[in-house]
Amino acid sequence: MELRQLRYYVAIVDHGSLSRAALVLHVAQPALTQQLRQLEDELGAQLLHRSAQGVLATDAGKVFYEHAQAILKQVGDARSAVIQSTTRPSGSVSLGLPHSISNALALPLLMAARNTYPEITLQLTEELSGNLNEQLKSGRINLAVLFDDGQLGAFASSALVEEELRFICRTGSVFGPPGERVALAEALATTLILPAQQQGVRPRIENVAREAGLHLSSVIEINSIAILKSAILADMGATILPVAPLLADIERGAMLARPIHSPALARKVTLCASRNIPLTNAAAAVKRLVHQVTADLCAGGAWPGAQLPK
Repeated sequence: MELRQLRYYVAIVDHGSLSRAALVLHVAQPALTQQLRQLEDELGAQLLHRSAQGVLATDAGKVFYEHAQAILKQVGDARSAVIQSTTRPSGSVSLGLPHSISNALALPLLMAARNTYPEITLQLTEELSGNLNEQLKSGRINLAVLFDDGQLGAFASSALVEEELRFICRTGSVFGPPGERVALAEALATTLILPAQQQGVRPRIENVAREAGLHLSSVIEINSIAILKSAILADMGATILPVAPLLADIERGAMLARPIHSPALARKVTLCASRNIPLTNAAAAVKRLVHQVTADLCAGGAWPGAQLPK
């Protein structure tokens, strides 16, 4: 198996057509077809469904596509690392951010990267934390911001912030608390709109509830901040989240955010990298920059509810 075969296959899947891929790759279509046939023969599996409308990856082809992408990325990273060893950091760096973090961190980080490292192309991916975990393991991204739930042993991780979780509902909601603070037991007895199991804040809430001998009464599972926000504004329930992803609605008075007590709730936010794949100079520079930007945001109060780890 050759790297060019991986490049050819990824291009075919990306463009959905052998003829379009051949044009982009500047390769004759018969030669491309021959390389694809050799690849399928070597793997002993059909990788593509062919039709008059184009091509689609089979189930086996989808698995191979993910691995091919990861391998090509690692080869590119290796090439960049050698070049960067004697020059200023440059090249492409991919960083994954959970939905609930990107509102606070994404734009300040992009601006800082552009000003500090103009030769680095920073690619930000916004995803569910579980998906980011898998992408980091497979080498499809260089770095990821994840939540420390005690299951990050596979990664090289460094603490970023501790983020307070609050009870958030629509202003005037039937689920609204009578006081300025909400006991955890009271919050859990409410209809809560939360991410699905093993995503985002959910594991932290479940763990603290279990330790306190409590359980969630009624949960609506939504894995999208935008849809979750709409559901809260429609008064379908309340949520337990950091303030940052819903800050605009809280500041304009459409939502209320109340501290939780007995016990209080917070989560640990960490920056993770693979233990098995070395960081390029550019990725190491971005890692340092993430920590610097985070510290600046906390110092200036621009990341509400977050504080640097003690």
